[in-house]
Amino acid sequence: MTEKLHTFEGPGIRITWSGRRCIHVAECVRGLPAVFRPGERPWIHAERADADALARVVERCPSGALHYERADGGPAEAVPARNEIRPRRNGPLFVRGDLEIADADGAVMLRDVRVALCRCGQSENKPFCDNHHLAADFRDAGDVFEGGVKPGEPGEPGAERRLRILVSEDGPYRLTGPLVVTSADGRVTLEGGAASLCRCGQSRNKPFCDGSHTQVEFRGT
Repeated sequence: MTEKLHTFEGPGIRITWSGRRCIHVAECVRGLPAVFRPGERPWIHAERADADALARVVERCPSGALHYERADGGPAEAVPARNEIRPRRNGPLFVRGDLEIADADGAVMLRDVRVALCRCGQSENKPFCDNHHLAADFRDAGDVFEGGVKPGEPGEPGAERRLRILVSEDGPYRLTGPLVVTSADGRVTLEGGAASLCRCGQSRNKPFCDGSHTQVEFRGT
């Protein structure tokens, strides 16, 4: 996957931003409003905070649009200890962990620790959310029910922590690897090693796939 990255230099840190993956959740703005200034050009003033503060706020970005590189010897972003999928109410799937996203042929599209995946079926930047769920008036409370997470199969040596997300052609996200699916309100957590998650927006068992993509003739591109 190739994407245009905008770079902003600060003392001991370099911040990169992908406009295509940004969905304006505004965690950065709430965290450091003097630094992240939507509407201004440039909109990130990395010189206004120290590297540690910038790193902490960048790591709050749920879409992975923001990342950083330390030039001062400070620590890089740690890979989360667990792979967690959390559906946002009326919005995308927020995923954090040791992530590998592959296309239907198995080719790796992206490795990251934070992504926001489309689940309304309308994004023009599939598999990533681009906020089309707002115009589509997508509605889902983000509840999670038993039965959607399955036990996993043994993985490749050295890949025990990795969560592989295969974007099937005109079908669901097929996840393999250690994972936790947490409801939007944080009250329900299901653990396992495999799951199929809806990306057409029509499943009656969201966030899990129930085969509705075949009935609605979903097209995943």
